[in-house]
Amino acid sequence: FAGPRVVKDTTGKDLPEGFQKSEFLLEHGFIDFISHRKDLKEKINQLWTLSGETIIRIASEYDETHGAPVFTVNGKYATRGWTEWTHGFQFGSAVLQFDAVDDNQFIDLAKRQVLDKMATHFSHTGVHDHGFNNLSTYGNLLRLMHEGKIPHNEWEAHFYALAIKISGAVQASRWTDLPEGGFICSFNGPHSLFVDTIRSCRILVSSHLMGHTLHVEGDRKISLLERAMQHIQATAKYSIYYGEGRDHYDIWGRTAHEIIFNTNDGQFRCPNAQQGYTGFSTWTRGLAWGMLGFTEELEALELINKYELTNLGGFDKLQEMMLKGAKATCDFYIEHTPSCGVTYWDTGAPNLHKLGDYLDRPADPYNDWEPVDSSAAAIGAQGLLRLGNYLRKKGQKEAGDKYWKAGLTVFNSLLQEPYLSTDTNHHGLLLHTIYHQPNGWDHIPKGSKIANGESCMWGDYHLRELALYVQKIIAGDPYYQFTNCIKQ
Repeated sequence: FAGPRVVKDTTGKDLPEGFQKSEFLLEHGFIDFISHRKDLKEKINQLWTLSGETIIRIASEYDETHGAPVFTVNGKYATRGWTEWTHGFQFGSAVLQFDAVDDNQFIDLAKRQVLDKMATHFSHTGVHDHGFNNLSTYGNLLRLMHEGKIPHNEWEAHFYALAIKISGAVQASRWTDLPEGGFICSFNGPHSLFVDTIRSCRILVSSHLMGHTLHVEGDRKISLLERAMQHIQATAKYSIYYGEGRDHYDIWGRTAHEIIFNTNDGQFRCPNAQQGYTGFSTWTRGLAWGMLGFTEELEALELINKYELTNLGGFDKLQEMMLKGAKATCDFYIEHTPSCGVTYWDTGAPNLHKLGDYLDRPADPYNDWEPVDSSAAAIGAQGLLRLGNYLRKKGQKEAGDKYWKAGLTVFNSLLQEPYLSTDTNHHGLLLHTIYHQPNGWDHIPKGSKIANGESCMWGDYHLRELALYVQKIIAGDPYYQFTNCIKQ
């Protein structure tokens, strides 16, 4: 990852024209050096060792009376009273740890935590994150039972399935109608569409596949599949920019965190940023949620009866829409991320220009100007890998290889320092994450000018999920996707 001059001086070889420029990386893929599965397996094994230690450390040291742990301050998890949206990642991490290493202490811990704390999450009407919290816990537990990883118990399976069914219906009830379709509104209110929420559509799809519907006044039944597809379409239409039509002035794949609508008539008003710099820049974690959300729903679309999709536009139209959103967001990530694959917190952050040619070298989490957000990288990497895998299966090997290599580049960077924490006193696993830069919530260590060195619960969870995804592919295990909680 050294610069072209250093590489040339070290190797004594002439380098290809444009070496390490973003255009070169896009054409050739970020890397091609991960060829030995043994090397990657050793790094993943180290991650699980460190991961297990942090899960136990948090369980023994964190005071749960303070609320859900959200992010670290001086290496210790702290809470932030916005919403209790991180319990699912905390308890789900123990489930993933068990799946990876087959140590019963983690599944026992997860079950106790879920039973104690998760009931309010699947009945919560005021949030947009059911697919984050409840599939990370109930969904993964039910998946393990279907896969034979934990003993089958009929009533326990019904308990997990009931939670998923109710959660899907509750999430679908948080709805804003548009002239064409509608969307699950964010916790900001009925005017607000978050790009994040595309990943909550997983819970609607799962609930639908379990045969559930939302019942409202007069016993009117509302299809959860219909609401999921309408929300995904709204996200693709309003949150993602393609450089055409309404967005002719903009570029392919730019993503707005929040979209504002007039609730009187459902008309689009403007893009906005809740956690990004502006509505006309790209908050990279929001981008990453889009990357992963579109690709996961593409995979799920293959499992849905095509007849059920007829009145929703049909399989071909929905696939085209999702694939366009997935490619646009993933392409934007590749084009606007440093050579290591780990991104800064917003691609339009006001001081990025002071870093010079920052895209042509690895990200620097200790710089003086703008923070890195490795949690966006952990989420986005899974989207890149899933899109690469999807295209390969469709016979598009060259296109698939581009995204697959990019995803492995990001993953490889996160598996080592400065991102993977080896500090036995730190509560976190993934370092250099950002929660809310505009609000100034992230800890700036003494002697630094920007936030760095801290972890967050969603970053830690998604690094684990990314590792489990790759580990299962290396081992030839069943492909890991959210619909595995549905008994086939």
